[in-house]
Amino acid sequence: MNEIFTRVSIRKFESRPVEEAKLEKILRAAMAAPSAGNQQPWEFYVVTNQAKIQELAKCSPYSGCAANAPALIIPCINKAKLKFPELDEIDLAIATQNILLEITALDLGGVWLAVAPFEDRINKVIKALEIKDNLTPFALVALGYPAENHKQQDRFDEAKVHYVK
Repeated sequence: MNEIFTRVSIRKFESRPVEEAKLEKILRAAMAAPSAGNQQPWEFYVVTNQAKIQELAKCSPYSGCAANAPALIIPCINKAKLKFPELDEIDLAIATQNILLEITALDLGGVWLAVAPFEDRINKVIKALEIKDNLTPFALVALGYPAENHKQQDRFDEAKVHYVK
């Protein structure tokens, strides 16, 4: 799967919007993620409203790059769906990774900006989007057509591999 080896974090975007068909493909990829006991504890907010994007770009000290994104996807944990609550963030992390890989497959760029487990960031996103009580924002994924280009570093380190034969 080439996207694993070509995906990079993109923080600068062209101003053109992301097509709804591409956003749906990205969401389908997210929902194809495995989850503990098939609990699928996710819901997603897709934000293209520029005023809301500007507000969400201030939810953490590291999310300023979201301000120039034409779209944000906010994966949320649906607390009412949890069979295995201790694994909810793992399930959302896998779904978010699928989002990033599909973004790359669609020749878009994106970056994962942490919201959970930071209460202040969670609360800012809840307030900005008026999120329902049973949902907890997990991350912001800023995405769009890349306005920067760089290659992924080769992170393979044989010293970190331990074979048991």
